[in-house]
Amino acid sequence: MAKYFDVHPDNPQPRAIGSIADGIRAGGLVAYPTDSCYALGAQLGNREGVDRIRSIRQLDDRHHFTLVCENFAQLGQFVIIDNDVFRAIKASTPGSYTFILPATKEVPRQLQHPKKKTVGVRIPDHAVVQALLAELGEPLLSSTLLLPDEAEPMTQGWEIKDRLDHVVDMVVDSGDCGTQPTTVIDFSSGEAEIVRRGAGDTARFE
Repeated sequence: MAKYFDVHPDNPQPRAIGSIADGIRAGGLVAYPTDSCYALGAQLGNREGVDRIRSIRQLDDRHHFTLVCENFAQLGQFVIIDNDVFRAIKASTPGSYTFILPATKEVPRQLQHPKKKTVGVRIPDHAVVQALLAELGEPLLSSTLLLPDEAEPMTQGWEIKDRLDHVVDMVVDSGDCGTQPTTVIDFSSGEAEIVRRGAGDTARFE
């Protein structure tokens, strides 16, 4: 059974955040809210966690996993960014965007697109996630919690606990976080390509 954490959306309780981080470090898989719907998260380098996310979502090896980062300094360790792209991303973070960029050697090969050698990165604007990332001290390997054959993600922690109780280890509930996933912008060619229109405004990338 998954552990259930009721976390304040604006002032996350340090003890709860510490317990969630400990669970992630121990190899646990967490369902957690972001500024654009729920996500599944595991520790960077957790190969079993990757396989479990693929199984829950029925993903193939072309799926772009996302490294959810605390800040720009952390993000810069895992992707290659030129000056123009840097400015465009910097102006949009933190926020409801995922950016696809060439991965550095710090990114496990299992997380990279098999042909493009790219990975998704993002900096969320969400107090609970920021507190968790600060506690972890490293990015959280993530994927949107969208189940196969469902048009929209689940938005309620209790519903996720009820439906995924035996396939995730922890569920974090800090209130409704909406159904819109992030806007995905692919910068791997150096030019902005809108892959998915979601919660983030695409105007600056068109």
